[in-house]
Amino acid sequence: MASVKQFQVTFDCAEPERVARFWCEVLGYVVPPPPDGFANWDDFNRTLPPERQGSAFACVDPSGVGPRLYFQRVPEGKVVKNRLHLDVRVGTGLVGEERVAALEAECARLTALGAVRVQLLLADDYNESCLAMQDVEGNEFCLD
Repeated sequence: MASVKQFQVTFDCAEPERVARFWCEVLGYVVPPPPDGFANWDDFNRTLPPERQGSAFACVDPSGVGPRLYFQRVPEGKVVKNRLHLDVRVGTGLVGEERVAALEAECARLTALGAVRVQLLLADDYNESCLAMQDVEGNEFCLD
């Protein structure tokens, strides 16, 4: 029987720290401590060659349960829809108007942080309502 493996989710982006800090706010994640010998990430970053400075950033679930999120700078911008996206579970167990109200409340909080509302998808015969959004660099995610 195969064992469950830990994994991280990696985002390609233009500004790793900016996107990572957005997702910290969305998920309640934190920035991990800098490597030993460094007071903060800026001090560590200054030791890197100029082309590598600011090229990556990460955030972690403080409880240790959720996956690590890693953000890496890439030269190209986002062109097409993500093939993979995160569903942020804010309406679990809720239905109807109560669920939509929870989605809308979280949408308002996240748009204040720089997210973009895309579309509210109302419940149908198969799915509960969800709200499609984009993060600060246009990566799609859903409030579910």
